[in-house]
Amino acid sequence: MKKLIVVFLTLVVTVAKSQVTSADSAVIGKVTVVKDSRLDELARKEAAFNEVLNAAKSSNGYRLLVLNTNDRPLAMKVRSQLLENFPEQKVYMGFQPPFIKLKFGNFLTKEDAEAYKKDILKLKIISGNVYLLPETIELKPDKLEHEFIVLAIELLLLLTANVRGLFKFLSASILKIKK
Repeated sequence: MKKLIVVFLTLVVTVAKSQVTSADSAVIGKVTVVKDSRLDELARKEAAFNEVLNAAKSSNGYRLLVLNTNDRPLAMKVRSQLLENFPEQKVYMGFQPPFIKLKFGNFLTKEDAEAYKKDILKLKIISGNVYLLPETIELKPDKLEHEFIVLAIELLLLLTANVRGLFKFLSASILKIKK
């Protein structure tokens, strides 16, 4: 019992001492930051780069509602046939109980969607109707690619210039320190 009381009192004293602020933690000083002005330019370029990277990758467009069924094997069969015949387009499979909806493609214009609709009906992938739906679609990366590449090159050039400047700055600082 005495050991337990000693351990408890030691713990209480340790906790009480840890709450006292020492003189080291109360020192308030002044920090001066010296930075290269090119860092601001780099930050602006990087922000623009990230804006393009995270830019809206979606737009208003059209998709085809190819199938609305509760037969999963049929939905999987139609999905695989669509992917096999049209690998350049995406197939979206959604489940809204009890139905499975297959939507097809990302089309900016009705004409593109209608052309694919005719192709799907011509190949007799499904026996029912295909409906044109206005939806928010995904834009392909190649549509944003040009602006992205230009900003990436500008950022790389700026980074290269800043690295060279940093090396010069560090070299000069080291020489100053040695003197």
